[in-house]
Amino acid sequence: MDSPAARTHGRPAITLSGIAYGCDYNPEQWGPETWREDVELMNEAGVDLVAINIFGWSQIEPRPGEYDWSDLDAVIELVHSHGIRVNLGTGTSSPPPWLTALHPEILPTTADGTTRFPGGRQAWCPSSSVFRQHAVALVEKVAERYGSHPAVALWHVSNELGCHNALCYCDESAAAFRGWLQRRYVSIEALNEAWGTSFWSQRYSAWDEILPPRLTISLGNPTQAIDFHRFSSEQLLDHYRSEAAVIRRHSTAPITTNFMVTAHIRNLDYWSWAAEMDVVANDHYLDHRLSDPVAELSFAADLTRGLAGGAPWLLMEQSTGAVNWQPYNIAKAPGQMMRNSLTHVARGADGVSFFQWRASQQGSEKFHSALVPHAGTDTATWREVVELGATLDRLDEVAGTRVVADVAVVFSWESWWAGDGDARPSQGVEYLDQVHAAYRALHGLGVTTDIVSPDADLTRYRLVVAPCLYMVSDDQAAAIDAFVAAGGHALITFFSGIVDQDDRVRLGGYPGAFRELLGIVAEEFAPLLPAHQVTLDTGAHGRWWTERMRTTTAKVIASYLDGPAAGDPAITRNIYGAGVAWYVATALDPEDLRDVMRTAVQEAGAGADGPESDGSIEVVRRAGAGRSYVFVINHSERDLEHRVVGHELITGERVVDLLRVPAGSVRVVREDTTP
Repeated sequence: MDSPAARTHGRPAITLSGIAYGCDYNPEQWGPETWREDVELMNEAGVDLVAINIFGWSQIEPRPGEYDWSDLDAVIELVHSHGIRVNLGTGTSSPPPWLTALHPEILPTTADGTTRFPGGRQAWCPSSSVFRQHAVALVEKVAERYGSHPAVALWHVSNELGCHNALCYCDESAAAFRGWLQRRYVSIEALNEAWGTSFWSQRYSAWDEILPPRLTISLGNPTQAIDFHRFSSEQLLDHYRSEAAVIRRHSTAPITTNFMVTAHIRNLDYWSWAAEMDVVANDHYLDHRLSDPVAELSFAADLTRGLAGGAPWLLMEQSTGAVNWQPYNIAKAPGQMMRNSLTHVARGADGVSFFQWRASQQGSEKFHSALVPHAGTDTATWREVVELGATLDRLDEVAGTRVVADVAVVFSWESWWAGDGDARPSQGVEYLDQVHAAYRALHGLGVTTDIVSPDADLTRYRLVVAPCLYMVSDDQAAAIDAFVAAGGHALITFFSGIVDQDDRVRLGGYPGAFRELLGIVAEEFAPLLPAHQVTLDTGAHGRWWTERMRTTTAKVIASYLDGPAAGDPAITRNIYGAGVAWYVATALDPEDLRDVMRTAVQEAGAGADGPESDGSIEVVRRAGAGRSYVFVINHSERDLEHRVVGHELITGERVVDLLRVPAGSVRVVREDTTP
């Protein structure tokens, strides 16, 4: 597995042959007799990478400054003796009870000023100097002891940083926030200008007057809230750096932490984190509260690959079946674990891991599924676990190749924070929903899509889609402009280009930064009530949003027949330089958005790897070093055929024309390089 950080920064890459198969292993929950059974079963399943010491702080440092390494030593030697590599946690993800008892000031504070107490996990403030002092001291001990151990293939800093404690509003956080603002703006005058503090008599005269965006009796300052998100993301990143720096003094193994690129986590801007990782890793769990969890799974995998700069990455956690933290925890159907796992591999993962190895008997996650379920190994789950291990072994040769895509979707955490802020034109328009809608349209067309930063180099793509890119800097807007002028195609949806990086509205008409590119001017937003929809003269329907708009140079593709913007353009197409820019000014129904996207894809000359479907059929290509592999994932209940020639790796069969993929199955074909 080769990480982008290793190539960019000269840092080490993880050294595992082929596709890794791993899990979180929590031996502290069990005794030595179970450990011996565990490693035998791991060998049976083909597990070759285990994450250990993720929540080990209270076990290895039961009292301040007193260390007990006996169990951790024994477990590492045991897995090593069975040929299993270790993803070694620093153990700092949750403080032990003695630390919060001695130093209650490290506990996090919410926006309403109340303290969150121990008893769960991540009961610490990211700005706490006391917490960091103790955490770094623990990392020093762990890295000293195991830094040169041959079993250690990877270091795992903390765990899911910011999952629960990303935003802390305590006094120490307030002081750190002020320091961050001083470094960002230098002068209080510059901050006042950026935050627009002339509004509501908010002008500051000294740095010590500034607080985090604690709960107010009215709407707060939106730019203050955005800067607090930026600050909070950077605080946790700085904590990661502090632990990684200690490890690097003692070990040459690569270092990472597990991102949470998933539908319900939004507080960390991973674009700013990715370059710090030797290996980009992600945790992903299906969210059954979404309308299309399968498409979201593919989106998350594509976004993780984007964070890795297109290079292979590691799926650090997923579940074999149900999780325990959703309102309704749905078990996976037979074969679904295989399909989900290979979807990640198809979209760039060179390793698939699970939480956790053995289902817990006690604790908050006792009903979270595991590789070894409560019912033991005479189970369908265990048989699927063993089957997955054997399948991944057959796919080892895929490792190191890259996903092929010529369409990109621009994704921005800052637009997510800012666009979903208070006092926006419509609470019905949420950033991630619109990103998912655009992605689903491409997914249903069989188009493989890269997810890229607003600062990404776009030159390699034929079509770039920017859904609801509300906050965009001058440089980011100019990059999209230049991409189209040079011959690229872009499709931009409503509520894009509205504000700059300070949440300052771009005057002169919407969509602000993109007016000239799109050849339009909108004078007023005209949102819709939840029960309302508009009809376009093409027969399409839109919801949530319309705009009172006119064209300058664009051609009108569709207009509103009714609603508050009746007669105005709803979809436009503008020739700009050597390229084409589309604008969609309403939230089209899924089939209607797919129709527009299909035309944009075809005009751009972008390719579709698979057939159009309801999203139940996925075809993705990975290629590199003179070889290419086609993954065909059949989520449907019917058999399908796909035209390809080559060697199928899972069944070992030769494919001379049509590949048959049974219902609910996956096939992977090494394509012939010559006709």
